[in-house]
Amino acid sequence: MSAEGAAAPAGYPDELKRLVDAYLEELKFPGHEVVPGLVEAMRYSLLAGGKRIRPVLAMATARALGHDAERVLPLAAALEMIHTYSLIHDDLPAMDDDDLRRGQKTLHKKSGEAVAILAGDCLYAEAFALVLSTDAHDPTALVKAASILARATGVDGMVGGQFIDVQETATEGIEGLEVLHGLKTGRLISASTDCVTALLDAPKQEGESIGAYARELGLLFQIVDDILDVTGTDESLGKKPGADQDKRTFVSELGLDGAREMAHLHHGLAIAAIEQMGDEATELRVIADHVLTRTS
Repeated sequence: MSAEGAAAPAGYPDELKRLVDAYLEELKFPGHEVVPGLVEAMRYSLLAGGKRIRPVLAMATARALGHDAERVLPLAAALEMIHTYSLIHDDLPAMDDDDLRRGQKTLHKKSGEAVAILAGDCLYAEAFALVLSTDAHDPTALVKAASILARATGVDGMVGGQFIDVQETATEGIEGLEVLHGLKTGRLISASTDCVTALLDAPKQEGESIGAYARELGLLFQIVDDILDVTGTDESLGKKPGADQDKRTFVSELGLDGAREMAHLHHGLAIAAIEQMGDEATELRVIADHVLTRTS
């Protein structure tokens, strides 16, 4: 549930990003003729750009397991739809009350709060409709993947973490922040790999290795996000920096140098988790390197 800029740096799996961008651009929603304004609002936020970390991660996982990226493209698109829904709702006045997202007006600033709420709700529903409508996978594996995705976004996942954040009920210290962000940010990132390993019936060892990698990646992403909230600019972040200045963050707990040290720790743990996978996991390593060094 973190800010993402529009440009992807060199070394990032641009091919996978372009693949999901094209798929999202062509995506049609049944009944769109009846509610064109709703679909327009959904597309406004969905197509606003971003590095597409979650769908790219899903497709890179498929490749690491020896499959074509296109096999999980509907799931990858659904992950981005759910992430976009979370950003729309995060930006609302009752939550973070942000004016900018991905370099443009937040949806509630452009279309009003009611439309923003409904567009987010609809993106979430349509994401599951998209996943469950594919006939390219074993039905049992498909249901398992959908269940993982639902759990990752519910009470024991993204929304539960958001509740802890807005209610300020995280326990003291780094451990409390790790629990908070392991849910709020980390669970959807983990789902981006866990859903794929379930969908493709990955061997147990590979599934566990990639799962451990993704958990470390989720924490790494949030630590870097906290650093960028202090060091970034409007232009680089696509939104106002300093949004978390009144919240507990890894920077407020550890200072900038300490947060950077912790980021390097989790980056190393993520890389170590997939070390035995060899060249097949090259794109996963590239993604981890990108998350560590990103500037937006």
